[in-house]
Amino acid sequence: RESQASEVDFRDSIHPEVLELLLDYAYSSRVVINEENAESLLEAGDMLEFQDIRDACAEFLERNLHPSNCLGMLLLSDAHQCTKLSELSWGMCLSNFPAICKTEDFLQLPKDMVVQLLSHEELETEDERLVYEAALNWINYDLERRHCHLPELLRTVRLALLPAIFLMENVSTEELINSQAKSKELVDEAIRCKLKILQNDGVVNSPCARPRKTSHALFLLGGQTFMCDKLYLVDQKAKEIIPKADIPSPRKEFSACAIGCKVYITGGRGSENGVSKDVWVYDTVHEEWSKAAPMLIARFGHGSAELKHCLYVVGGHTAATGCLPASPSVSLKQVEQFDPVTNKWTMVAPLREGVSNAAVVSVKLKLFAFGGTSVTHDKLPKVQCYDPQ
Repeated sequence: RESQASEVDFRDSIHPEVLELLLDYAYSSRVVINEENAESLLEAGDMLEFQDIRDACAEFLERNLHPSNCLGMLLLSDAHQCTKLSELSWGMCLSNFPAICKTEDFLQLPKDMVVQLLSHEELETEDERLVYEAALNWINYDLERRHCHLPELLRTVRLALLPAIFLMENVSTEELINSQAKSKELVDEAIRCKLKILQNDGVVNSPCARPRKTSHALFLLGGQTFMCDKLYLVDQKAKEIIPKADIPSPRKEFSACAIGCKVYITGGRGSENGVSKDVWVYDTVHEEWSKAAPMLIARFGHGSAELKHCLYVVGGHTAATGCLPASPSVSLKQVEQFDPVTNKWTMVAPLREGVSNAAVVSVKLKLFAFGGTSVTHDKLPKVQCYDPQ
C-alpha cells in the first residue's frame, strides 16, 4: 500500500524516537538496542526494509526470551517472519504451558494460534485438566464472539486422559458444552473411550485418548548388587542419558514408582545393610528430593505400584528381629497404602502368600502381583490380585 502512495504517514505506525534511531543508523551505521526499543525497532526495521536492524533486534529478543514474554514474542516473530525467534518462542511456550496459560497474553491470542498450541504433541503438561481449563477460559474471555469455536478447541484437549471423576462431574455437566450438540458429542465420545481404558477393553485409537509426547519421562535408578545413589533421565529426543540429582541416601533393592510428576522410592537396604522404612520423593518438575512419611514396615525386594493416585507397596523381605545384617529369612504378606495428600500409610488386605521380587502392576482398578519368590525361596507361579473395593 505504501509503495503506491505519493505520501506515507508514519505517525500511527512508527514512534518518532524509533524513526530517529533509524535515520541516525542510516548515516552512522550504529544503533543501541535495548529492552525498551527492541520490539519497536524490529517492527519499524521490517516495515522500512532495514533487514540488518530487524535481524539484530530479533537476536537481542532471542537472548532475552523468558516465559513472561514468550507469547508476545511468538506473535511478533510470526508477524515479521523471524524464523529463529519464532522457533525459540514456540519451544518456550510449549515447555512453560502451566504458567503461560494463566496469563492475559494467552487469553488475547488469536484462535488459530490457541488451537495450534493446545493441540501440539509436545505441549508439556502433567495434567490435561490445565489444557481443558485453558480452552474454556479462552472461550469465556470473549464468550459472545468465541463460543462458536468451542468444538474446535475441545478437539485439542485429550479429554479421555482427564481423571474419570473430573470428566463425569465437571466436563459432562458444563452448561456451555451441553448447549452445543457438537461439543456434547465430543465429550460423550471421550467418556466412552475413558470407560474402555478403565476396563482395559481393547485398544483405544481415538485422538482424545492419545498421550502427548512429552507427558512421559523415563528414569533409571538403583540396583540389586551395589549401593546406588544415582538417578538418570533418558532423554529420548537427544538420545542421551542425563544425570540428575543424587538420591540423598544410597541404597539397593528398593522399589520405585511414579505418581504424577513425582517418583517415590521406598525401603531397600542402606549403607549399614539394614532394612529401611524410608520413603524418598523426587519432584521431576523442580528436580529436588524430599522425604515422605516412612512405611509402617521396613522392607526390601518388594514391589510398588500406583492405584487411584495412591502408592501401594507389596511383599518383600524384612530382617528378623534383632538380625543385622538384613537377612531375607522373613518374607512379607503385608501390603501398605500411601496417600500423598495426607502423607499417611495404612495397612490393607495382605497377600495370600508372602512373596518378594514380584512384578506389581495396577490394571482395571485392581492391583496384581505376578510371580516372585516364596517364603521357601521357590519361584511362585501365581498371580495374586487385590481389589480396593
